[in-house]
Amino acid sequence: MAMRKWLGFSEGEISRSDCKPCSRLMRHTAGIFTFGGGMSFWILCRLHYGPRITIPRTLRWAACGAVSVSSTSALLVRLFSPECEPQNIAAFDKGKVLQG
Repeated sequence: MAMRKWLGFSEGEISRSDCKPCSRLMRHTAGIFTFGGGMSFWILCRLHYGPRITIPRTLRWAACGAVSVSSTSALLVRLFSPECEPQNIAAFDKGKVLQG
């Protein structure tokens, strides 16, 4: 699913043995951006509604921001990270990551 091959950024090499696998990289990125997305949408809600703000409204905005930003960032990592290229996912799944 990685788009690096079609955009010409990849030569098909296998990643080093000490790099993170794609699933862990996506999970960590999504976790970090969940907090950032929730906080940023909470600020946008405060700016948008001003004094008419309510607690359920801010929680709804924060939840939507957390979900949308984390899923978008995980998708971008999946599409453009070298660890998420098909040959690297297959190498990690088999447990045969090349040394060197």
